[in-house]
Amino acid sequence: MPCANCFFGPSYQYFCFEADNTVLIGYQRTPAINWQDESKNYLTKVHRGWTPWTPPGQTLPLSYDEKHIWVTRTEGKPVKLTQIYSRDVFTGNNRCQDAVRAKAH
Repeated sequence: MPCANCFFGPSYQYFCFEADNTVLIGYQRTPAINWQDESKNYLTKVHRGWTPWTPPGQTLPLSYDEKHIWVTRTEGKPVKLTQIYSRDVFTGNNRCQDAVRAKAH
């Protein structure tokens, strides 16, 4: 969700994946203009590349290295997520929380 009441503020979306018996956590940072409706980002009208990525379902192809995770939009364009394990934002998922705790030690 975009930040609430932003004027050129960044919005962060966090994702948790399981691939090759490994839990991966990544985020996407997108610029946002939002001052009337916190569910919208008015910048996406002029720059479609700043539309936050929405996972298409439970299973999707991805690739990763030590710093990034790459997924694909439904129209075929790649999205690069940055791996991060310093924020525990997955309150309802023990496996994602465990991955954050394991990397913190």
